[in-house]
Amino acid sequence: MDDLPTAFARAAERYGARTALIGRDGSATTFAALQDRVQALAAGFRHRGVKPGDRALVAMPVGPDLYASLAALWTLGATAVLPEPAMGLRGLRDALRAAPVSAFCASGPYRLLRAVMPGLWGTRMLTPADGIPNDVVAPVCTADDVALISFTSGSTGTPKAIARSHRFLMAQRRAVAPLLHSDHDEIDLVAFPVFVLVNLGAGRTSVLPDWPMRKPGRATPAALSALIERHGVTRALLPPALCERLAETAPPAHLATLFTGGGPIFPDLVARLRAVAPDLRIVSVYGSTEAEPIAEIDAADTTDADRAAMARGHGLLAGHPAPGITIRIEDDEILVAGDHVVSGYLDPARDVETKRRIDGTLWHRTGDAGRLDEDGRLWLLGRIGGRIKTAKGALYPFSVETAARSWPGVRHAALAQVDGKAVLAIEGVATSTAGWTDRAAALGIDRVAPVARIPMDRRHRSKVDHGALARLLR
Repeated sequence: MDDLPTAFARAAERYGARTALIGRDGSATTFAALQDRVQALAAGFRHRGVKPGDRALVAMPVGPDLYASLAALWTLGATAVLPEPAMGLRGLRDALRAAPVSAFCASGPYRLLRAVMPGLWGTRMLTPADGIPNDVVAPVCTADDVALISFTSGSTGTPKAIARSHRFLMAQRRAVAPLLHSDHDEIDLVAFPVFVLVNLGAGRTSVLPDWPMRKPGRATPAALSALIERHGVTRALLPPALCERLAETAPPAHLATLFTGGGPIFPDLVARLRAVAPDLRIVSVYGSTEAEPIAEIDAADTTDADRAAMARGHGLLAGHPAPGITIRIEDDEILVAGDHVVSGYLDPARDVETKRRIDGTLWHRTGDAGRLDEDGRLWLLGRIGGRIKTAKGALYPFSVETAARSWPGVRHAALAQVDGKAVLAIEGVATSTAGWTDRAAALGIDRVAPVARIPMDRRHRSKVDHGALARLLR
């Protein structure tokens, strides 16, 4: 079994009456009902002329129709093109330039985009209304067919298009499965669509976000806690920005586990979460669009010595490599290899900067700096491009920022280079900034710049927007 439609069909056979998805409106869809929807849409899309190898741009709210439409396209051997939601219309245009399509699969107001975007003119229109009930469509996709074309965030340059085969997605599912395994019937609040795909194949219930994916900041602490309470959520998979929201309130006691990724989770945030939820298990997952997961760590496994090392500027502890991943460090850069590491981009010209073949193994250059300790655990130092050379040696973002967040009054910190100087932007409250300046100088920082708010990325609001930060500090 090396394709997702078959995995979903088997899950439906085994867990038919169990709830698969709970939508933002609170409606529940069982595994059996979702599979019926997949079959109906596959029949309808086939009737509309979709055939193996076709590409369809998908623009829908996160909900049952989205996942049913994806599975229907895959059943027919077609490729779903998924723009980055946080990028809005720009993301759609980037997607169409990188991966021209013959069909447009949309619902609601998104259907209007076909009239205003030249890249969609003349494409075949597909909607959830196209379903033909009571038809059986056997999957015609193969393991090596491209199932999905998605895009990097573009936070460090132009977004790159990534083509993922069914074989790749199943390898990623196998890599994630041990992390999400549980002997209990979990109910997961999932902010990352890839993990919903894993849950659909595993027979696990996923509660979908009730906030706009483009604006996670609309999930207030009270609303987030109420969503968890309303649906009896036992585990949450959230970016750090939403973990910050969770730390501002006491989440319901039945929330037992928090998985976080999509950006760094610093020790001070873990401490705040533990303060409001002492029994909450917190697991941080490090990965990238090209390789997820890479490493993971349970906060309970972080020792006092580890926290002291992070406070001294040794970096951010990411934990042991995930199953199926191999890590090597070259010139401080993290390189990864494995079955769930993307072997190349849709445009082969983009491979030159990120792919290396060493002794027959293809390695992906993450662009992140790091090191492995004597226990084989990975420590993150931040982006290679964020390295600043000083008279005291090289400064790496996470080394400085993790340490700074342990200082009194500091809520958030970001390292930047301005006019050749190392500048530390600090968001926080202090009766005097002299203490910050002295501590920063000991690390080799030239200047401390208190700011009202550090700008964050558009994707998960969990990584520093360094372009905006540089403009703010000038």
